[in-house]
Parts: sequence; structure tokens; C-alpha cells
Amino acid sequence: MKKILDARGKTCPIPVVETNKVLATLQEGDSVEVTVDNFIAVQNLSKMAEQKHLIVTSEKIDEDNYLVTLTVTAASSNETTKAAEETVCIPDSRLERTVVVLSSNKMGEGDEKLGLTLMKGFIYALTEQDRLPETVLLYNNGAKLSVQGSDSLADLKLLESQGVEILTCGTCLNHYGLTEKLGVGSVTNMYVIVEKQIRATKIVKP
Repeated sequence: MKKILDARGKTCPIPVVETNKVLATLQEGDSVEVTVDNFIAVQNLSKMAEQKHLIVTSEKIDEDNYLVTLTVTAASSNETTKAAEETVCIPDSRLERTVVVLSSNKMGEGDEKLGLTLMKGFIYALTEQDRLPETVLLYNNGAKLSVQGSDSLADLKLLESQGVEILTCGTCLNHYGLTEKLGVGSVTNMYVIVEKQIRATKIVKP
């Protein structure tokens, strides 16, 4: 069986995430053909295929389009089944005492527009992880991510629905005039922000 996936116009990590979902429905010998519009996506898909022991081929169709074909092998089928079995044995999908800190609505330094896009992609990718953090802390400019109108609001709500605690700094919301616009989670204070980070076994800060 061969499935077709059009991932053109979608930024990282969406092509990888969507391809992963299709692969989960395939058996040994089945394949998925993914069309993307940039070479970075080709590289990301190829790297994922290598990690999953898939057969992968790619070709440049024209200046703006690439075709990546991923074929399921016996090794990748067994690995997928094993991973699924291991996941079933995990009683809680959250990583206990792992805290994600979002202190900005942008990711990294440099171009502002790129930074906004990267942060949106990071939060989306977070929702697709097998194990989720226990808490997401938002403060300073990061407080803008959890308010009404934020491009990441739906993803943060999805995390909350899966048991992730979403906490936004009240002082920060007040500073930006957003106190009445909080769209997900609850308001917190500096004492709790410090306590959560001191207790954490792992802190992730993009």
C-alpha cells in the first residue's frame, strides 16, 4: 500500500509530525510519498527515516518541489510495535517535575519574524511528544503566548487538556495590559515560578 502526503507550505516540524502519523498506520512493505517544498524538510524526513530504520529515497521534482518516499521495513515495523508496547506501560504521559520555561514569545536571537515562527513551531512540536512536561511557565514576553489571539493558544489548551499545568506570570500580564485576556491555564506569581524551577529535575528553555 502506498499513501500520499502533501506537506508543501508547512514549516518544521509539521511535515515530520504528519509523516509520523501516516507511518503508524502502515505495515511492512508499505510506503508513504511526501511532497515538500524545501530541502530542509527533505533532510528532516531523511534523518527521521534513519532513526526508524526506514528505507528512504528523495528526488527533486522541480525548483520548488521535492518527493521523499519512506518505506516500512521489518526492522522499523518491530521498532514501532515495541515503542507502542512500551508506551502502554507508562502510567502517566507527563514527565514528572519537568518544566518548560517560555520567557519570550520568540525563539532564539536574530530575525523577529523567524523567532515568532520558531516559537510557534516549538509549542506545536511539544504537543506531539510521547511524554509531556509537568508544567509550562510563561513570563515576561512569553506571557503573550497564553492570551486570547495568540497563535499558540490552541496548542497550549491542548497541552492543558492532557494534564500539563500552564502558569502565566500575573505581574507580566498586568505589565502588558493583558490581565483580562488570559486564554489558558491560570495566573501565578514569582514565588511559585521560583518554587517550580527549584523543584524541577529538568528545565527546558527554548
